[in-house]
Amino acid sequence: MSDPSPATSLAALADEVAQCRACPRLVAWREEVAATKRAAYADETYWGRPVPGFGDPQARIVVVGLAPAAHGANRTGRMFTGDRSGEWLYRALHRAGLANRAESVSRHDGLRLDGAYITAPVRCAPPANKPTPAERDACAPFLERELALLRQARVAVVLGQFAYQAMASHLGVRPRPAFGHGVVVPTDTLTMVCSYHVSQQNTFTGKLTEPMLDAVFATAVELASA
Repeated sequence: MSDPSPATSLAALADEVAQCRACPRLVAWREEVAATKRAAYADETYWGRPVPGFGDPQARIVVVGLAPAAHGANRTGRMFTGDRSGEWLYRALHRAGLANRAESVSRHDGLRLDGAYITAPVRCAPPANKPTPAERDACAPFLERELALLRQARVAVVLGQFAYQAMASHLGVRPRPAFGHGVVVPTDTLTMVCSYHVSQQNTFTGKLTEPMLDAVFATAVELASA
């Protein structure tokens, strides 16, 4: 019997991710948020579970975030979907030719990624957007298995210092260059391209602008095509 395709294996892993209850604090928080909801989404049924990765199984570019947002991916069930951070990210992916549309509002909106895949070191929405090191470590095997299945991946766009540290640890980067927007870190397997996170804290203040984000993805596309 032949090995399953990356798409089949990633789908099986996604099902496994969605059933995880390993971290009591995260389980309690994600389910509390899903039950109490935000007033604007009172009529919606929240996902309220760990969020699997999303994208092209043949991706050459992997986008690595931090964790699902409480009323974004924890509500919709898809990475960076249904919040302001996602609006920024998917517009940039669309401009870079990596997404078929610039909006991401639900799992059923027809959005497709071409050559890109989105994941995160932590799969449950954490209180105050701050997972603990122990929660990150508990989730690490999911990220490792996912990356192993993304056999065509050449570049990782890491959004923020948390993602950078998680990926640097996974890739065994020693010594670890200081994180900074636009920093490129080659490794034996993936080249990391660093970006400030697309959080409102960064985009509202102008710390991250759309031209800055576009430059990161232009670099990623160039490196992935080399």
